[in-house]
Amino acid sequence: MGERSKIEWTHHTFNPWWGCVKVSEACKNCYAEAWAKRTGQSVWGINAPRRFFGDAHWAEPAKWNRRLEGTGRRERVFCASMADVFEDRPDLVESRARLWRLIAETSNLDWLLLTKRPENILRFLPEDWGLGWPNVWLGTTVELQTRADENLPHLVNAPAVVRFISAEPLLGELDLRRYLPHLHWVITGGESGPKARPASPTWFRNIHLQCMEAEVAFHFKQWGDWAPGDGDNLARKRLEHAQDGTPMVRFGKKLAGRALDGETHDGLPRIAI
Repeated sequence: MGERSKIEWTHHTFNPWWGCVKVSEACKNCYAEAWAKRTGQSVWGINAPRRFFGDAHWAEPAKWNRRLEGTGRRERVFCASMADVFEDRPDLVESRARLWRLIAETSNLDWLLLTKRPENILRFLPEDWGLGWPNVWLGTTVELQTRADENLPHLVNAPAVVRFISAEPLLGELDLRRYLPHLHWVITGGESGPKARPASPTWFRNIHLQCMEAEVAFHFKQWGDWAPGDGDNLARKRLEHAQDGTPMVRFGKKLAGRALDGETHDGLPRIAI
């Protein structure tokens, strides 16, 4: 549970359950798996059980929703940071149905459903989905061009008030131009953690330019552990060169920051509720 989340593009996080299976290159150094292990939860893998929660946990979003009543404000909920709402397992059916009921009852919250399994979206949407529920944003992860070309045809065919992508951790050059007319928001950023892989600054700049040309909201979340810097006299373990030749220094996430070419990019999609 994450009231007042530290993730830059959301206000809260909510997990209907914990656990998942790695399915792409972005999953290699999965922060959620590492966090689960640190808390003593063995919930990753096909044969691992998922961790479910009681009524007190499920009641929290309703509290956030009530606080917003009459204020004219909306808040975003990232669901699920420790799982994938569209994972196909029989033991998730009941909790996913409960999640749809919760979302329907919290109309002051915008629910951000980010999946690495967009091929399952249409199968698992509620029957009364229509052209999309007004408080649900659908997104998918696209860390490489191959993943973009696999995942985005499924996402752009799913009706939603907001369709977004998370190009984080970005692991290669992306050409999103054929998909951007059907998207509303692009989040991107580098990888953090002890095994973080540095990203080329050129990759981020090119995505930013594509979003500007298509008038799609752009959010640069972070450099991650690696950021451009002066690599002179540094130990080899703290210096690598990006694909475009830029020296990338391992500063750590906090010091690396989230300014791209001197600017902070906190773009959000424009929607009418």
